[in-house]
Amino acid sequence: MYKRALSGLLAINLIFLIGVLSLCRMEEIGRKLQQTVSEVHMEESLLADKESIMMGIASRTSSGQRVVDCSELQRESKYQLEQADLEVLLRIVEAEAGCEDEDGKLLVANVILNRLNSEKFPDSITEIVFQRENGVSQFSPIADGSYYKVSVSEAVGRALAGEDISRGALYFAARKYADSESMRWFDEKLTLLFRHGGHGFFSDKKALQ
Repeated sequence: MYKRALSGLLAINLIFLIGVLSLCRMEEIGRKLQQTVSEVHMEESLLADKESIMMGIASRTSSGQRVVDCSELQRESKYQLEQADLEVLLRIVEAEAGCEDEDGKLLVANVILNRLNSEKFPDSITEIVFQRENGVSQFSPIADGSYYKVSVSEAVGRALAGEDISRGALYFAARKYADSESMRWFDEKLTLLFRHGGHGFFSDKKALQ
């Protein structure tokens, strides 16, 4: 009887030991699984950051504002712009076409770069964007201050790489928001090339002759 009790006690201890070992093993597996998931998330985050940088946009700062990596953006650019000019271009494109699709933003960037290549306009992006004629700003976001409140656009990289779908346009206007006097000048002095989104794109009449 004593041997039977001892055997039962040993069996209970063995079952308890197996349970403890199993629990420890499960905890170890759980830790490894959690570590693997963390590593996967880290790799995804690094990949996302890499893709963003290749588009010319670095990771967001703690404030949420995107930071432009100008060297990456211009790596394969046909335009070598000063950093200040590049930042102006990025900001004005978003201010003018923030509600448009990527091609709409590309078109706005195309127009500004077309002006940079034209003898009729100033020789730098900053001068073009802040140009005033008879006291009137060339771009409404400069006049109303919205230029200073936007984040940057990724479509600019396409324009700097040489992608141009503007058909040579030098002007654009959003008829829905422009006053009638401004649109009368566009309609009388310029030739409408096409419309995209909320903008009409124009060229000088002489340029098409």
